[in-house]
Amino acid sequence: MIAEPSVRHPRPLPASLSRLQRALVMGIVNVTPDSFSDGGRWLDPDAAVRHGLDLIAEGADLLDVGGESTRPGAVRVGVEEELARVLPVVRRLAAEGVAVSVDTTRSEVARRVVDVGAVIVNDVSGGLADPAIRTVVARAGVVYVAMHWRGHSDVMADLTRYDDVVGDVRAELAQRLAELREAGVRDEQVVLDPGLGFAKEPPDNWPLLAHLEALASLGRPVLVGASRKRFLGALLTGPDGRPVPPDRRDAATSAVSALAATNGAWCVRVHEVGGSADAVRVAAAWREASATRDMS
Repeated sequence: MIAEPSVRHPRPLPASLSRLQRALVMGIVNVTPDSFSDGGRWLDPDAAVRHGLDLIAEGADLLDVGGESTRPGAVRVGVEEELARVLPVVRRLAAEGVAVSVDTTRSEVARRVVDVGAVIVNDVSGGLADPAIRTVVARAGVVYVAMHWRGHSDVMADLTRYDDVVGDVRAELAQRLAELREAGVRDEQVVLDPGLGFAKEPPDNWPLLAHLEALASLGRPVLVGASRKRFLGALLTGPDGRPVPPDRRDAATSAVSALAATNGAWCVRVHEVGGSADAVRVAAAWREASATRDMS
């Protein structure tokens, strides 16, 4: 059964995005030395901007710029360091007309990047790490991605116990949505993210992907961030029986993008854009043909 999303796009978004009748593709720009997949490659602002523009040329609809790694075990950086990494990149990409998201858990970073042109705040903590971010988003009126999260990178491996992973994640995201409403964030601003790989063992991620409709039933669009993550490596073992490294998980990522988009995801967040850009278009054609058949 193909899930129908309750809401196609959050608001406000640039008209160029809100007109699209398919899942969006968010390209990842990690301005960090220690991200699990590409740490250090784009730490220089010039390199990060070039990479971002390359991703747009390859089919990304928007870019997610992050200045702090959230990989398991990562050590936090100070707010000034995070700002120094992301501000020049966001400013320059926004000046090029790119729709920019910032990947941050900090209210001060969110406030500053919105001031220089970011249109989305992507908070992996869903407002738990720094509750003041809810007020920043409410005042700014920008789109806010609230991810399922239970703790920072250095402790999340100890927070992986679920009675029913789909039901538990849905309930915890419903609580995040309620907290955002209390802070004055409008429902139409909010996107939900199941937090694949965050405080989850590899097998926990598959039920979440297979039941996106459970999250969509909260009435908000859903973002899926599966790109190159550990649960894909665990699935795709090499000849030596070891998980394949992150840079060999892109084909599997594109497969997830196709399935997620077919099942109603609003957006997929990926490192390698070309495969997922094709995948969401295939999914859109599949959904359209399926809907046409259902009406006949």
